Amino acid sequence: MKTLPLNRTGPNDMVKVTCAEEKEVSVYSRCAFCAHCEGVVVGRREMPNPQKQIIEDMKVGRGGDDELQNAAMTFNLFIRDGSALLCSDDKNEGFRSLYS
Repeated sequence: MKTLPLNRTGPNDMVKVTCAEEKEVSVYSRCAFCAHCEGVVVGRREMPNPQKQIIEDMKVGRGGDDELQNAAMTFNLFIRDGSALLCSDDKNEGFRSLYS
């Protein structure tokens, strides 16, 4: 597992990380939906990606759209307060959709 520091740029709270493709990608529009995203470093704590847990629950018939939306909002709060992403893409494959 690797740690990708968050790069905060611009006046619109844009947050980016350098992905496996060696380019900066938006955390909110790309990493939030990537299967490799394991969580966010907030202070000294590692917060797991809440969306992954909800998706696993939905596969076995628990959870629903409301929980998934709440998990996405929680992820955004983690990004707001965090300093880095936890990424399981050790093979540098790049983006893989969380929903496929």
